Amino acid sequence: MQSSFSDLEYAAKKKLTRRDRFLAEIEAVTPWSALAAELEPHYPRGEGRGRPPIGLERMLRMYVAQQCFGLSDEGIEDAVYDSQSIRRFVGIDLARESAPDATTLLKFRRLLETHELTRKIFETINAHLAQKGLMMREGTIVDATLIAAPPSTKNREQARDPEMHQAKKGKQWHFGMKAHIGVDADSGLVHTLVGTAANVADVTQAHALLHGDETDVLGDAGYQGVHKRDENKNRTINWHVAMRPGKRKTLGTSRLDRLLEQYEQAKARMRAKVEHPFHVVKNLFRHRKTRYRGLAKNTAQLFSLFGLANLVMARRRLLVPDAGSAS
Repeated sequence: MQSSFSDLEYAAKKKLTRRDRFLAEIEAVTPWSALAAELEPHYPRGEGRGRPPIGLERMLRMYVAQQCFGLSDEGIEDAVYDSQSIRRFVGIDLARESAPDATTLLKFRRLLETHELTRKIFETINAHLAQKGLMMREGTIVDATLIAAPPSTKNREQARDPEMHQAKKGKQWHFGMKAHIGVDADSGLVHTLVGTAANVADVTQAHALLHGDETDVLGDAGYQGVHKRDENKNRTINWHVAMRPGKRKTLGTSRLDRLLEQYEQAKARMRAKVEHPFHVVKNLFRHRKTRYRGLAKNTAQLFSLFGLANLVMARRRLLVPDAGSAS
C-alpha cells in the first residue's frame, strides 16, 4: 500500500515524543492476536445488507488508546484526527478513510460490557505474562484504592449514583467506589480485581483477591483480623498484616519492640509494590474519577485499565529479547 504524504512526513521526523515511545512499547508488548481471539466470537460479522463493521483489531486498538490516555469516546475520536502517533497506532490513514466515530466506539464498549469481555482482556493479558514467566504464585499483596464519583445531582436523574457510597479516609469523606486488587508479591503485577462501593471494608474482600496458591499474604492495617474471618479460617496462609498506627507509635526501645519495628518496616517495603498499579491507573492513565454510572460499568473498565497497567509495568522486561521467557 502506498504511503500518504503525512505518513512519510511523520516517518521522517527526527524526534520521537514520549507519546510515540509509549505507543510503540504498548504496540510491541500487547498480545493482539490472543485478545482478538477472545473477542472475535462476540464481534458482529456484518453478514446483513448494512455497512460492514469496522475491523475488530482496529476497534480494539482505538479502545486501548482511549484507556491509556484517559479519554472519552468523543475525546479519542478527536485524538485520532489530531495526533499522527495515535492514528498510526490505531491503523488509520485519513487520506483513504475516516476514523471510527464516538458512537461506534460506544457500541464496541457496550459489547465488551455486555459479554464481560474486559475481564477476558485482563485474564488474557495475565495469561500472556504468566507464559513469559512474570507471574509467580507464592505471595500476594492485597490493597484497595478509592475512586471518586461525581457527587453532583445536576444530571438527567437529578441524583447521585445510587451504587456509589461515602467512605471516610483520615479526616476526609470520599464519595465513589473502591478498586480492590491482589498483586503478585514478586513482580508487582495485578492478578485479581474486585470493584465495590467505597463504604465496603477492605478486610471483607481479602478472600476474593487470592488466586488460591499463596503461602503468604501481605496487607495494610485495614486487614487487621483477616485470619479470624469465617471465609479465611481454613486457609493455610501466613498473613502479614501491618500493625495499627496507634499501636505502632507506642513501641519503645526494648529489644522486642525494636524487632517489631524492623518487622513492620520490612512489611511496608514489600507492600510498596501494590502502589505501582494504582499509580499507573490514576496518574499515567488519568483515571481518578469514575466515568460511568453504576458499579458494573466502572468495574468493567477497571479490568481493562489494570490489564493494560500490567503491560506498562512489565514492558521493559518484555522488550528485552528472551527476558522473562519460561525456562
